Amino acid sequence: MKTVLMVASCLLIACLVIPAVACGGGDTETKEIKIGVVGPMYYVPGEHHRYGAVMAAEEINDQGGIKVGDDMYKVTIVQANSNELFSVADATSAMEKLVTVDKVDFVMGGIRTEAVLAMQDIAMENNTIFLGCGAATPELCTRVTEDYDTYKYWFRVTPVNSNYLGVVSFELLGMVAGQIVSELGEAPKVAVLAEQAVWAESIVTAAEANLPGQGIEVVGTWRVSSTADQVTSELTAIENAGANIIFTALSGPVGLQYATKWGELEIPAASVGINVEAQDGGFWDATGESGNYECTLNMYARVGITDLTIPFYDAFVDEVGGPPTYNAGTYEALYILKDAIESADTLDSDALVEQLETTDRIGAAGRMVFGDDHDITWGPGYVSALGVQWLDGDMRCVWPPDDGDWEDVVYEGTVDYILPPWM
Repeated sequence: MKTVLMVASCLLIACLVIPAVACGGGDTETKEIKIGVVGPMYYVPGEHHRYGAVMAAEEINDQGGIKVGDDMYKVTIVQANSNELFSVADATSAMEKLVTVDKVDFVMGGIRTEAVLAMQDIAMENNTIFLGCGAATPELCTRVTEDYDTYKYWFRVTPVNSNYLGVVSFELLGMVAGQIVSELGEAPKVAVLAEQAVWAESIVTAAEANLPGQGIEVVGTWRVSSTADQVTSELTAIENAGANIIFTALSGPVGLQYATKWGELEIPAASVGINVEAQDGGFWDATGESGNYECTLNMYARVGITDLTIPFYDAFVDEVGGPPTYNAGTYEALYILKDAIESADTLDSDALVEQLETTDRIGAAGRMVFGDDHDITWGPGYVSALGVQWLDGDMRCVWPPDDGDWEDVVYEGTVDYILPPWM
């Protein structure tokens, strides 16, 4: 199914990047705005970068395009495989090609912080607006406040930064710990399982430093490669350590290997935290249904965050065959860019930076407003993120809880979290 989707997506992109006459007629002189989409295209994050951007481009072009002065511009998507899960050098080459060879007007995407920092520098050197849609490390945005003139062309659309990802992850952990106490009568004992990646450092540090003071024992920390294809030894060690919760910080394909083996072995510990692979609709089949009861932070679910959430979610499922991960926020990014271009009535980067700084848009993930550091604003009433759990083939929202316990925020369609029955 995934192969079919990739082929269909590539055909759609090919249609977008050639003159309109070749896609069914039209003026071959139609003006265009070229949007570079960069990400690991053979993995879930890059696929969803592409899917989200293409969906938005299709919708915008069907509506006539983007208006600048008296002219209408069609949106052209130019994709670049960054291979950034394996190589920073490949990522910088992909960005360099987008900016200097393909001569895109704007760029969006990126996921792995180590690579995005390097890609960010290339975009900034060329005064190219770069809308981040994957990397969470705060440094990407603190650069804006420390050296505004250089880094002002960077804005993070998704996800919220890793500090806030940590806040939500700990809320999810607290929810699960409460279930452990109330249903099993056990004291929560947590094993931390995190990638060897910059974005996960603050989450690991916070877990090790703060959980013991909250009555939650940390039995150990295990670090794995984001592309590891075996985690059996780590899971065995975690079980032997007596953990009844595994707190995850996983963004790469290792998340799929982990969830599969966790379910197959029926490790007697609830799994909760961040697992980007578990945000993907193909997760259920890819784990052979062993990912049942996996719980992860997400940016989207089929609940009414805003009036746009369910329509976007359903349209994405219809187009792609599964729900959007947070990387599909390229969809939001393209609409934010469209609004800025039409409001500023120009394609000039400096003028658009000023306009983007005034962004206040209701999107599918929440109300989208940038702070002074060009980071997306987190919190109730803005973008707060969600907790989802796989339950018998369905990805269901379980946080914020449906009793309004978190800041009185309730989304219709939320269900109760369920501990794995083998515990």
